[in-house]
Amino acid sequence: MRVLMPLPDHDFDVTEAAVPWRLLTDAGHEVVIATERAGTRPAADPRLLTGVLFGQLGAEDEPKRFYEQLTAAPEFGATAAWSDVDVTAYDGLLLPGGHAPGMRQYLGSAELREQVARFWALGRPVGAICHGVLVLARTQDPGTGGSVLAGRRTTCLPKYMERTAYLTTAWRLGRYYRTYPAYVEDEVRSALADPAAQFERGPRELTRRGTAVDDTHAFVVQDGTYLSARWPGDAYLFARRYRDLLEAPAGA
Repeated sequence: MRVLMPLPDHDFDVTEAAVPWRLLTDAGHEVVIATERAGTRPAADPRLLTGVLFGQLGAEDEPKRFYEQLTAAPEFGATAAWSDVDVTAYDGLLLPGGHAPGMRQYLGSAELREQVARFWALGRPVGAICHGVLVLARTQDPGTGGSVLAGRRTTCLPKYMERTAYLTTAWRLGRYYRTYPAYVEDEVRSALADPAAQFERGPRELTRRGTAVDDTHAFVVQDGTYLSARWPGDAYLFARRYRDLLEAPAGA
């Protein structure tokens, strides 16, 4: 299978990009990375590699190793351009997230949203995690004029997580953990036809993460061929469930 993974030039989340890439490629699938301009070599949020505060709150060691492997892979420097991609040539679409200001290039791109709408209409697997869900919330269904998520069950970065991260770090990093004035959850909810019924926040969690061998603290929401997750702590479960979606027989 071929999976398209758009990324901004910089500031995407280490774990949310590298863990799905590693698990999918290990399963024999091809992940094609796309940036706004072809040939751009993207870079993850550096704070997540060194530690957001005094070496703490960054990515875990294994996702950081996966990111090193990703940056060494040929596809990392041979990126396609968002506008040039023929979405019909892909079996799946993955939308990672991230907090830092560089994510606005990706989250605010009308060009990318047009491509996402084209892929969504194909009915093939779409996975979005954390801020990546905002891309879908902002993508218009040309048939209805509303968001493509309007009738779907979904999760995303919960407000309590975003607020806690912001309050914990604002004294040193300012608005680093507030990509936009509105909380991600609020904007995603506003895109849904019935937020109370469709939005799933999941179990309350702030520090414990799912791992390669333990999904106890992870949470995802699947609605048909659409899969969503909340934060890096869900990345392993998200990647495995997305792989299962890709590999499921047609119509299953």
